[in-house]
Amino acid sequence: MTARTALSAATAPPWRLLATGWPWRSVAYLLAGAIPAALPLALLIGIDLLRPDLTALLVLLLLALLVVIGAGPLLVAFERRSLRLADPRPLPPRPPLRLRDAAAWREIGYAVLNACVTWWLDLAVIGLSLFPPLLLMSAPLQPSGPTAELQAGPWLSALLAVAGLVLLPLAAYPITAWAGVRAAITRTVLAPSDTELVEVLRSRERLVDGFEAERRRIERDLHDGAQQRLVALSVTLGLARLRVADADAVAPLLDDAREQTALALTELRELIRGVHPQILSDRGLAAALRDIAGRSPVPVDLELRLAGRLPAPVEAAAYFAANEALANIARHSGAARGRMSAWTQDRLLLLEIADDGTGGADPARGTGLTGLADRIAATGGRLLLASPAGGPTLLRVELPCQR
Repeated sequence: MTARTALSAATAPPWRLLATGWPWRSVAYLLAGAIPAALPLALLIGIDLLRPDLTALLVLLLLALLVVIGAGPLLVAFERRSLRLADPRPLPPRPPLRLRDAAAWREIGYAVLNACVTWWLDLAVIGLSLFPPLLLMSAPLQPSGPTAELQAGPWLSALLAVAGLVLLPLAAYPITAWAGVRAAITRTVLAPSDTELVEVLRSRERLVDGFEAERRRIERDLHDGAQQRLVALSVTLGLARLRVADADAVAPLLDDAREQTALALTELRELIRGVHPQILSDRGLAAALRDIAGRSPVPVDLELRLAGRLPAPVEAAAYFAANEALANIARHSGAARGRMSAWTQDRLLLLEIADDGTGGADPARGTGLTGLADRIAATGGRLLLASPAGGPTLLRVELPCQR
């Protein structure tokens, strides 16, 4: 069955997505979002060139905002046309703008928000998705040592470049998925209806399931493919080094190649753990929580009352919530000790992470809690936080988990 939107394409089997034009359409849709941003950027650059004082700056910013809002109908028209790239289904025609039409003002507000803010997120998704494979592909062009004599050997550079080529198609999945979500939100704003809203919510559930399945597949491919080849390369380099005398000019190159291979293995293992930890797939949530608690720089007391396996999306959401919480404790809290508890109750998985640090955790300061709350909300759960200034901090996650 042919996908009708980027969102449905992102939930299709991987071989189908790569054989369609949806990844390219998704990139075009996300890049098109930067076109309306030219207006607010031009206004901001003009204000900056004027170098006004504080009072004049506030007046100019207010005028610039009014100009952008005045261009709202044009921005809405652009949103409706660009939406066809990610969601070709026709939109109902809009009546002429009326000052008392709340729906029209909602559309204008959404278009202005996209022109001023959201396009940064679109570019960030594209950049973060393409950066790892492009970085690996550029390995032959990058020196790997402090001097020319310690550059990586051609075999290692070629292997990293091949790994980048293998990973490059995987960037299509997050780009297409994000474009599908953006298009679904845009359609909901531009053509709201009860049936459409239900479909968006259902699509979000399908997308979460598809994400988790794809994360597990990528983890298996990296673990069984690229990692095993790097291990074999390290062994081969070690055997080659044994056959070369220490005084040989090739010996330093072989030693450096082995070090670079070891570093690549370490980074790949960290990447695999971030995509989907093998221990979570093989042994379940309790073992995975013990693993991240054991690796935490801050000592963590565990109290786990989990029997049997839970649904895969629930286990994944709980794992990444715990991982993010323990990382925040290590980076920001100044805590001497933490505590993590997990148990099931009334068809809920309850996860609590606490610390004795300085408190004052704020999701608005970029600690990853906002994205974590979105991920948990996508599975039907909720995230609660209590972190008064001076501490302690308590983070509680509630996830529905019917077995």
